[in-house]
Amino acid sequence: MGYYYGKSVDSAIEEGLKDLGVSKEQVEITVIEEAQKGLLGLGGKKAKVKIEVKVEDSKRASDFLDGLFEKLNVVATTEIKEDGDRIELNIVSTSSSYLIGHRGEMLDALQTLAGAVANIGNDEYKRVVVDCENYRSKRENTLIDLANKLASKAVKTGRKVTLEPMNPFERRVIHSALSENDEVTTESQGNEPNRFVVIIPKNLKTYSKDGFNRKNNKFDRKDKREPKEEMIRGEKKPLGFGTFLGNSQK
Repeated sequence: MGYYYGKSVDSAIEEGLKDLGVSKEQVEITVIEEAQKGLLGLGGKKAKVKIEVKVEDSKRASDFLDGLFEKLNVVATTEIKEDGDRIELNIVSTSSSYLIGHRGEMLDALQTLAGAVANIGNDEYKRVVVDCENYRSKRENTLIDLANKLASKAVKTGRKVTLEPMNPFERRVIHSALSENDEVTTESQGNEPNRFVVIIPKNLKTYSKDGFNRKNNKFDRKDKREPKEEMIRGEKKPLGFGTFLGNSQK
């Protein structure tokens, strides 16, 4: 930031841009005083402007995370990568397991905060992704494998399979992984933060209360005792605010 003077506002701005080595689009300009002509060429005043270099959205988010790490007493730095309206912030730290958290919940929280900071004052939203040790890609591959395995199970048993609650990003991965599977369909049910995915086989079996299988026209006592859906659960997942900004709430 600096104050610059000139015979006119334009000349003061030109002087400031030259000194800072930036373009007009990269700065915020405040006119402090307009130029004033003196009487008979005496007592005139030059124009005065304040010029501040804009902080890039990615830099603002990165600086925020670095400040947060310092308050958390965690040694970590962020690497910035931008691609159009997408900002990637990769965290490098010896405390990566802490920063990732249980099933990425800490990482999701950091991503939510960084996304909010990066988009302050923006008319168009920029998607912010915070990653650490390539966790996002590894988690996505794990979810794709899980989706395919549970889809096979649903088809084999003829029963719906209900997954545990997931955040919007993880649910979208499941839906996408099975979108071209001709034997099952998927849908999200429930309310946030406990919204979950249900995998529904197209050969879904239907039973009456007495265990009569209407599709095969026969009784099946075993099926009568089993629930109509199978709930797939892992470890109990504590509720947090792991939200992936910019993704569908599907």
